[in-house]
Amino acid sequence: MSWKSSYLLQVCRLLLLVILFLPCEVTSSVLTVNGKTENSILDIQRGLQASLECAVRNHTRDEELLWFRENGRVDLKPGNNINISSVCVSPISEKDNGVNFTCKLQRNQTMSVSVVLNVTFPPLLSGNNFQTVEEGKDVKLVCEVKSNPQAQMMWYKNNNVLTLEDNRHQIQQTSESFQLSITKVKKSDNGTYNCVANSSMKMETLDFHLVVEDKRVAFPAEPIIAACVVVFLTLCFAVLARRKKIMKLCIKKRDPHTDTAL
Repeated sequence: MSWKSSYLLQVCRLLLLVILFLPCEVTSSVLTVNGKTENSILDIQRGLQASLECAVRNHTRDEELLWFRENGRVDLKPGNNINISSVCVSPISEKDNGVNFTCKLQRNQTMSVSVVLNVTFPPLLSGNNFQTVEEGKDVKLVCEVKSNPQAQMMWYKNNNVLTLEDNRHQIQQTSESFQLSITKVKKSDNGTYNCVANSSMKMETLDFHLVVEDKRVAFPAEPIIAACVVVFLTLCFAVLARRKKIMKLCIKKRDPHTDTAL
């Protein structure tokens, strides 16, 4: 029995060595981005430079690193992809807001760490700021807005808070637009409308000039066409009704000698 116990003890020691040493080669490496082992968000202002550094800790051999911007792979210079790799985004613009950068281990791409850019910037306004509309028609003033953090939006008219009429004014807002709809435009709607965006960073204003033109007198094309058709049909019926008299007159006017043979 003693030799069996000794044999089992040796087997257990061997298994323990396998468990301790074999996984160490695979799982000891730790991937970090800017010192963080978990996915994170990087807050940064527009116009600045974002530096991202990916590093492998506790590696037992040189590890090749890969960078991805969203789903596209980032080209790295030689030497900037072994054990430590840096990516620089400069200058940061509003288009980089929400973009995801991911660093991966080349030999095991399931090992990855991501960082999302949270780019803060003041309101950016745009739109068709000069419009003409005929009196009685409908019009829409669309103020395109981009801002992070999101801005509070207001419509003014001639630099005064716009008084909304329930039956004629309607405001619609999305994450990227602020729209004012006016139905059955009146002459009194003529003026300058101010789209105002107010964020914690800055307040911006975009003016929309609305010109209300006189109502045009519509040419009554359909009634005129209908009247012409009626007149034409009346003449046709009159000709048909008097066709016998017309034929007799034509016969009398013919020369009676033209058909006589000599």
